[in-house]
Amino acid sequence: MLKKLKKVLIANRGEIALRVLRACREMGIATVAVHSEADKDSLHVKLADESVCIGPAASAASYLNIPAIIAAAEVTRAEAIHPGYGFLAENANFAEQVEQSGFVFIGPRADTIRLMGDKVSAKKAMIEAGVPCVPGSDGALPEEPEEIVKIAKKVGFPVIIKASGGGGGRGMRVVEQPEELLKAVEMTKAEAEAAFGNPMVYMERYLQRPRHVEIQVLADEHGNAIYLGERDCSMQRRHQKIIEEAPAPFVSAKERAKIGEACVAACKRIGYRGAGTFEFLYENGEFFFIEMNTRVQVEHPITELVSGVDIVQEQLRIAAGLPLQYQQKDIVLKGHAFECRINAEDPYSFIPSPGVIDSCHLPGGLGVRVDSHIYQGYRIPPNYDSLIGKICVKGNTREAAVAKMLVALNELTITGIKTNTPLHIELFNDEGFVKGGTSIHYLEHWLAKRKEAQQGKK
Repeated sequence: MLKKLKKVLIANRGEIALRVLRACREMGIATVAVHSEADKDSLHVKLADESVCIGPAASAASYLNIPAIIAAAEVTRAEAIHPGYGFLAENANFAEQVEQSGFVFIGPRADTIRLMGDKVSAKKAMIEAGVPCVPGSDGALPEEPEEIVKIAKKVGFPVIIKASGGGGGRGMRVVEQPEELLKAVEMTKAEAEAAFGNPMVYMERYLQRPRHVEIQVLADEHGNAIYLGERDCSMQRRHQKIIEEAPAPFVSAKERAKIGEACVAACKRIGYRGAGTFEFLYENGEFFFIEMNTRVQVEHPITELVSGVDIVQEQLRIAAGLPLQYQQKDIVLKGHAFECRINAEDPYSFIPSPGVIDSCHLPGGLGVRVDSHIYQGYRIPPNYDSLIGKICVKGNTREAAVAKMLVALNELTITGIKTNTPLHIELFNDEGFVKGGTSIHYLEHWLAKRKEAQQGKK
């Protein structure tokens, strides 16, 4: 295996492409940016050593176009491909084709992506590895209605029906009453077949007020694995994260070590390679595995801030065949960090707001990190996700980090488009959120109450 990568193609766009590019530059690795026609003026394209246009604006014709990406790697003589997050990052066929074409895929092996990408096989692997899972069906639901009813009674209502190949909040249905069960199963199967090409569904107990807590791991091909603590990502709207923090409030060092060690053991058992995240529902001091993301996460910067580990550089080292630079005893979490996802959208209707940025001032100061690809005059295309940047802060305490984030958010100025910054400012002034430990349902309820209050004023 290589001992140092010399040229990496970045198969992504926006802030994550820029993040990977900077990590490569620090390590003396040349970069190739691929881009759609809509992204020709993107910052990572301007800063890369080389760039290749791989198709029109539509993702299917560009960022999801596997032959075009591999051809770009061939013509630029890149050695490795970093998929970032989203697009093809968790596509096992892409990982397989990259390596079959003679390039290094900066991520797990294709068979690992397949294993953890299928919710049923992932849960089975985690149970075998000793990772706690939500009580539910032992694999996919059977065809026989009587057996489905029997499983539901054993699990206990309410239950949630999930698509095996689902993700991003799609392919899920909560069932409160027994008489609703069989119809919900059939509807979820049909939705799963249409959305993911896989009608297989499974059942879990529906937790009432859980939090979303995830464990960041790193593993190399030499059998070494470590965890970098946890993040709380409970502030969500329609299963989409808006604010994340590290470490998670009210999770003890003992709980962290126990679940972290279980995740490390699972990495070793499945032969994991690279950066990954084990996602859990956390309720009443218990962790329940829901899925594993086999890539770098949007919210990885807050773990970097509290752990001091450059996760993307570790990805690059691992892909080059090098062992981890750290042992578990080296990982000491310091302070508290928050991340706010800044989206080009109306802060309350969430309608996307593409267009030209007339002016832009990004916040700074001690403990403030901004990951963004925008600049004055940049045109945000309407073709992609609305994320335009991430404001991250670190304070010695959670209270200090809350205060620092409010300063940063109030300093952030972007004109010409709408952003969700006002929503973030309101949330960081909200008593419930500031107290910490809010459930995954908190934001939806908060938004509903706010809407009622606004309508009452009219």
